[in-house]
Amino acid sequence: MFVLELTYTAPVERVDALMAEHIAWLDEQYAAGVFIASGRKNPRDGGVILAAGEDRTAIEGIAAADPFAAHGVCAYRITEFIATRTAPELAPYRQQP
Repeated sequence: MFVLELTYTAPVERVDALMAEHIAWLDEQYAAGVFIASGRKNPRDGGVILAAGEDRTAIEGIAAADPFAAHGVCAYRITEFIATRTAPELAPYRQQP
């Protein structure tokens, strides 16, 4: 499991100009079963994505394909963790250490 933290590196106006492309990219990852949750940080200086997967290289490639990253308006910090406990609805994502 991975936590992807986006931090904007450009003015919000540049981020907003790419929002439709970013949302289409999010939709692709949700459809592929990679993303579980996502949203803006408060205050709005970036966002957070919860992603399922075991291959860090693959997750890094997905993050690099985000239009925000491709156009240089955000930086990613990716944290890998082992989800040993979850809410019952997220039981399929539980992992063993």
